[in-house]
Amino acid sequence: MSDQPWFSGWRLTLARLLSLIAVIAITIYIFSIRDQVDQLESYGYPGIFLLSILANATVILPAPGIALTFTFGAVFNPLGVALAAGSGATLGELTGYLAGFSGRGIIEDNPMYRRIEAWTDRYGGWTILILAFIPNPLFDLAGAAAGALGMPVRTFLIWVWIGKVLKMLLFAYAGSASIDWLINLMGGTP
Repeated sequence: MSDQPWFSGWRLTLARLLSLIAVIAITIYIFSIRDQVDQLESYGYPGIFLLSILANATVILPAPGIALTFTFGAVFNPLGVALAAGSGATLGELTGYLAGFSGRGIIEDNPMYRRIEAWTDRYGGWTILILAFIPNPLFDLAGAAAGALGMPVRTFLIWVWIGKVLKMLLFAYAGSASIDWLINLMGGTP
């Protein structure tokens, strides 16, 4: 019998290659349907969930997930919006994780990636939570670092979910409060 684990060698290489292909395919698909995404708004919380998956599944390309959460917070219950948007955003971030799992070669020469990878290696989930909470374009690098470092998917998802839901709570409640403020500013009644 071999001393190597079952998921090593060619199986690991194949899994990494398939992960990279999946990330590229998802990014291309989301980019190709960007004009039809607005129709999901009419589906309420499930639409918010799906929009958040799409907004966060693009690797490196920016998407308006926070703006949607802010807007929907003014229309729907902000807590429900935050839970739907945060949960969708968490699943969407799996593409960054898979990109890192598939191999570091594409981004490992980036100095910011190396810094985030060192933070993730040293502080683990806390790095993921903080970067998921702070609105920034660097979270894809954090997801890639987590995947490259072999952080268990479940651990990654838990930390991302906490950070994303907390962030979405702030934006959903800000949207809810802002609409009342704008209506009052214009002399209307909420």
